[in-house]
Amino acid sequence: MGILQIFTLLGALGMFLYGMNLMSSGLQKAAGDKLRGFLSAMTSNPFKGVMTGLGITSIIQSSSATTVMVVSFVNAGLLTLTQAIGVIMGANIGTTVTAWMVSWLGFKADISILAVPLMLFGFLCSNSKKDQHKNIGELIVGFSLLFLGLSFMKESVPDLRETPQVLEFVTSWAAHGFGSVLLFLAFGTVLTLVLQSSSATMAITLIMLSLGWIPFNMACAMVLGENIGTTITANIAASVGNTQAKRAAMSHTIFNVFGVIWALILFNPFLQLVGTITENLFGLPNPAADGFAITEANSAEGTAALYGLSMLHTLFNTINTLIMVWFTKWIALAVSKIVRAPKNQEKEVFRLKYISAGPLATPELSVEQAFNEIIHFANISKNGANYAKEAINNADTNMFEELRAKLVKYEEISDRVEYEIATFLNGVSVAEISESTSIKIKSMYKIVGELESLGDSGETISRILSRKNVHNKKFDANDIKNLNEMADAVIAAYDVMIDNLNAAHKGELTNITNAYNAEERLNTLRNNLRDAVIEDIDNDGKNYQASVYFMDIINAFERMGDFMINVSQDLENGFIHK
Repeated sequence: MGILQIFTLLGALGMFLYGMNLMSSGLQKAAGDKLRGFLSAMTSNPFKGVMTGLGITSIIQSSSATTVMVVSFVNAGLLTLTQAIGVIMGANIGTTVTAWMVSWLGFKADISILAVPLMLFGFLCSNSKKDQHKNIGELIVGFSLLFLGLSFMKESVPDLRETPQVLEFVTSWAAHGFGSVLLFLAFGTVLTLVLQSSSATMAITLIMLSLGWIPFNMACAMVLGENIGTTITANIAASVGNTQAKRAAMSHTIFNVFGVIWALILFNPFLQLVGTITENLFGLPNPAADGFAITEANSAEGTAALYGLSMLHTLFNTINTLIMVWFTKWIALAVSKIVRAPKNQEKEVFRLKYISAGPLATPELSVEQAFNEIIHFANISKNGANYAKEAINNADTNMFEELRAKLVKYEEISDRVEYEIATFLNGVSVAEISESTSIKIKSMYKIVGELESLGDSGETISRILSRKNVHNKKFDANDIKNLNEMADAVIAAYDVMIDNLNAAHKGELTNITNAYNAEERLNTLRNNLRDAVIEDIDNDGKNYQASVYFMDIINAFERMGDFMINVSQDLENGFIHK
């Protein structure tokens, strides 16, 4: 095998992987909203979770993307550990769709003949002005590159029949009984770890099988190994997450390792079952029968071996899921004992709730994750406004310093949360995303800035009250009543802003009239109170310095209204379909 042939093989593998990533990316962007709809099914029973994992993985053609997403959602508290286990089980079934697609289209239909003409349509779609057409174009190009890469891989691998010595050496690996099964299982595991794609390893296994390099039973052992190797991606993602995220990733490993153990114990009977189903379902020779051999890749025996291997992949994950889905609670209990929470771990009350594990493998769902965090941020900010109101009512009591400390803490929290969300969005925007998602991300950048300013406002009010106390000034009962009225109007405006955030998140925001009404109420109230203060100073000789502090707080509340209307306007610009 020459140097050029080696590089051609590696290049073909790279084309296959790139095509799969491109196709997955195009599918994710084209089906972004639909993927979000799938997420709502995750919060039900384990069987519904299985179907959700199966559906999402079938759509995006990547079990790794699904499991990384699940780990992130567990880390965020959006999914419980038990729910996540069901979704991971479904993802394992969903990923078998790729094996069938490659077996049928890549080997039997030889779609590589149509791949280059398809790329023309993909190119034309990618130049469309419509965002959805661009995404479909990316999908078509990725689909074409995947099968071109597969075709080049098949053509660039050497024909070992022309070099009997090498073929004899390779086939000798399969001559050690159950030891060979373990050897090929380890080979499949390591190859998947290196390539970080069980689909690519599956394609290589199908090629080796179709060329007669390895017998059917050794190819099956490789597939079992691939199921172990693919769990590493989720564990890598979980390494930066919290304890629950690590447990979700560990459950993926336990699920696949358990499946491989029972498949090894029942290896020969299981292969006979796969062979019988393949024989009866497709009318092909039994690939698990004694004396079965592949004479040519395109022969009936070759087809039987390819379909049999794909059948084993599907049957293994389906049976394993049907067994393990009844034990999700026990799996959750087991991983909780294996992955223990650190001792003396401080419970952080105000931590990021949804994006602590980093960007997801699916950019469209990463935006969903970030939006959840923004809504959480808005609710935290509203708590600060409530504390500001309490501080006004307790400015002359011993509780004031405690409330002031809370407002200072909330200001620090706002700064940290803004930075973390903005950093996360920056990571998402680096990936290939649709135009509509790009517009949403720009709006979200602005929104987190406005929310951070709202966090500063509560601390600003506490400083005004502190200066008032230092100068020994007091508000009378009427002042406190008016300040409470203004604070209540701000809290009502918060409710409107949060309602608009939730509506935009669900795709139900059509206008922001409610936000304009809340802003107008705040402006009117501010103007009326300002006029009343000026009149009191002129007519009643009211203390001027106390009035200044009063108006400073009123103005701070009014500026909070400005920040909130800005949030709703950003939602209008980025999330309302015009």
